[in-house]
Amino acid sequence: MARLEKEIDVNVPVHVAYNQWTQFEEFPMFMEGVKSVRQLDEGRLTWHAEILGKDETWEAEITEQIPDRRIAWRSTSGTQNAGIVTFQPLGPDATKILLTIEYEPEGAVEKTGDWLGIVSKRVEGDLQRFKEFIESRGRETGAWRGRIEEGRVTEPAGRKSNE
Repeated sequence: MARLEKEIDVNVPVHVAYNQWTQFEEFPMFMEGVKSVRQLDEGRLTWHAEILGKDETWEAEITEQIPDRRIAWRSTSGTQNAGIVTFQPLGPDATKILLTIEYEPEGAVEKTGDWLGIVSKRVEGDLQRFKEFIESRGRETGAWRGRIEEGRVTEPAGRKSNE
């Protein structure tokens, strides 16, 4: 599996950055090639994207979600991928976002694209567009503040966490 790590600092509080990241259906607004993300329930998503000219659809499950700290996922069908995004406060109005993705390039075109750094550049661009999106708004478009551990919702949205 290929692996990449990218980070970016955004000028919004950690809860704003995290809350926006939980709005998966809005990912096409800043993620290149993502045509749609449909949230099936609190922990499952269906993705539809164009990857190096190929139309791809896959399902993913959120394996861990801790408000204001991290979201981890893995695909359960289709394109094989997994990852984690973490949120680290840099002060009252700034957040470091670290995104780690593992993926399996399929076929010659994807392997060549990976070798040329196309995936890395796309992820950098996605993070930069996320930064521009959330900083221009100054607030999130929504939030899901529940908690998921080992793929199970352990604290539904709406309950206060002690963290």
